[in-house]
Amino acid sequence: MSETQQPRAEATVTLTNDVGLHARPAVRLTQTAAKFSSRIELALGNQSEWHDAKSVVKVMRLKAKQGSEVRFRAEGDDADAAIRSIVDLVERHFDG
Repeated sequence: MSETQQPRAEATVTLTNDVGLHARPAVRLTQTAAKFSSRIELALGNQSEWHDAKSVVKVMRLKAKQGSEVRFRAEGDDADAAIRSIVDLVERHFDG
């Protein structure tokens, strides 16, 4: 019996807000990610290490600054919606 493949989605965005993924934006990101059932991860630039986007500690540990390129990937039934929502949040500068 073969394992069913989960839907996947990916996106890369550049942080344009003033503080990057400092405290408030990191909290907003993890709160947004937590709304989805998919597994959501992020990586900084071309680093191969992925981190749980639902963990504020792991997100803040990246120390992503303004201008950083961040890659997101999601796997699960709502993967596309999750990635769209996260990209939208980043593009809205985490709502100030």
